Amino acid sequence: MVIRLDYDRVAMLNRFRQFWTKVITPIANLLLKLGVSADVVTLVGTVGVCAGALIFFPRGQLWLGVVVITCFVFSDLIDGHMARTSGTSSKWGSYLDSTLDRLGDGAVFGGLVLYYANSNAGDSTLMAAVTLWALVMGATTSYARAKAESLGLQASGGLAERADRLVAVLVIGFFSDVLNLPILLQIVLWALAIASTITVIQRSLSVRKQVLADPANAGLDTPPAPTEPPAEPDTKNTTE
Repeated sequence: MVIRLDYDRVAMLNRFRQFWTKVITPIANLLLKLGVSADVVTLVGTVGVCAGALIFFPRGQLWLGVVVITCFVFSDLIDGHMARTSGTSSKWGSYLDSTLDRLGDGAVFGGLVLYYANSNAGDSTLMAAVTLWALVMGATTSYARAKAESLGLQASGGLAERADRLVAVLVIGFFSDVLNLPILLQIVLWALAIASTITVIQRSLSVRKQVLADPANAGLDTPPAPTEPPAEPDTKNTTE
């Protein structure tokens, strides 16, 4: 059953990517003709996401912030398509994209922290703390994977991956504001905080299991202990 669920999820994501690839292709091609680079699109998209989250969320304009953020989130698809189409995919582009993605995620959850900290908006110290915890654990989830991979291990999967967190908080945040049902956003933030914590634990246990399964490579570049050279044979004449 788990395998089937994983297969269905992958198939759904592939269909989602195929649909949006058809939508963004004309935009990406136009930007390339205008001489715009994929890195510029990545940077502009991140600035737009951060602006949408940090300008509108703290003031309680959640639905408007989500609309602005959503418009710029698609830059994450456009820049990748541009890089592949133009043949400019590189390690630098991948690094820049991943790094700025984390900055955008931090702005989204940070904006919600400020929303709940604002006495004229969310006005909830408890929810500000829960949202901050969701932000910290989301960042830790990404770091756990990156650190594991730097050690030659794997730490992917779990209850709450980056795409899951972002889609959930944006979609529910929008309807929470439009329908005037703040409880919806509160529920999803509690769920993300818990799910992200469980994901970090899952990834940590996975890494530990891999290390215990291969004790020969468990050391962190630790040089082997020096061994004593074999004793030289005694060639001294004992008849002296």
